[in-house]
Amino acid sequence: MDFTNYWLEPEYLERLADEYSQTYDQATPVPHVIIDNFLPEPFLDKVLEEFPNSKSIDWKVFDAANEKKLGSTSELQMGEFTRFLLYQFNSSVFIDFLEKLTRIEGIIPDPHFKGGGLHQIEKGGYLKLHVDFNGHKKLKVDRRLNVLIYLNKEWKEEYGGHFELWNRDVTQCEQKILPIFNRCVIFNTTDFSYHGHPEPLTCPDNMTRKSLALYYYSNGRPEEEIDQGLTPSSTSSRLHTTVFRRKPEEVVTTTSQKSTGKTIIKKLVPPIFLDISQSLFKKK
Repeated sequence: MDFTNYWLEPEYLERLADEYSQTYDQATPVPHVIIDNFLPEPFLDKVLEEFPNSKSIDWKVFDAANEKKLGSTSELQMGEFTRFLLYQFNSSVFIDFLEKLTRIEGIIPDPHFKGGGLHQIEKGGYLKLHVDFNGHKKLKVDRRLNVLIYLNKEWKEEYGGHFELWNRDVTQCEQKILPIFNRCVIFNTTDFSYHGHPEPLTCPDNMTRKSLALYYYSNGRPEEEIDQGLTPSSTSSRLHTTVFRRKPEEVVTTTSQKSTGKTIIKKLVPPIFLDISQSLFKKK
């Protein structure tokens, strides 16, 4: 397959960085940007065509109170257009764009796609509000940026699946973004960047919410991005896993692997932190 017409163009990315850098810096609740028609549509059509359905590859299945979704980081399970695109997102051309857009210096990509890669959510699925794991144990660097590319054509408001950004106290949603085809969302990830897709999908049975996710790192991070309360005092490491937090007055349904019964857990005040260690996952 000839990919020569689909290289990311430095001039195009530089124009985007010039256009959106101020918007990015001033956005709330965390620096972020939403860019529509981000990639050449004919190429992204190819990525969508080869995107695996929920049964065709060995997806990692997350099925718990905090998340009900599918994920895959395996390059061997990705199509050739998808792999080509993800490799470009780890290139110096794209890193230069991110550094100019975000003003974060020394950005480091992740060739392992830890936690990223392909994401898919079926009807009824969700990802509760959370802050991300804050470091890469293998690379020993700090997580700084998320880049999301949505692949959902003819996606309607009533289907839900909005990507939400909340304030640091998790009392108010400040951004609610519909995951439409060729929409790119880039945002800073800190100990206060609460985000997610907290409401169950209501799309038709034959549709799923599809996205590509890439995470970027640096060697160190500003102190103002760190919540000391998320790191156990018994360890010298500042690394923590994904930490979930409930919305105000949220009711969570918990499904146990050992029982098909459901337990309703009502929110307490102040909000309860739910660590990802509660999550149950399995492979199909």
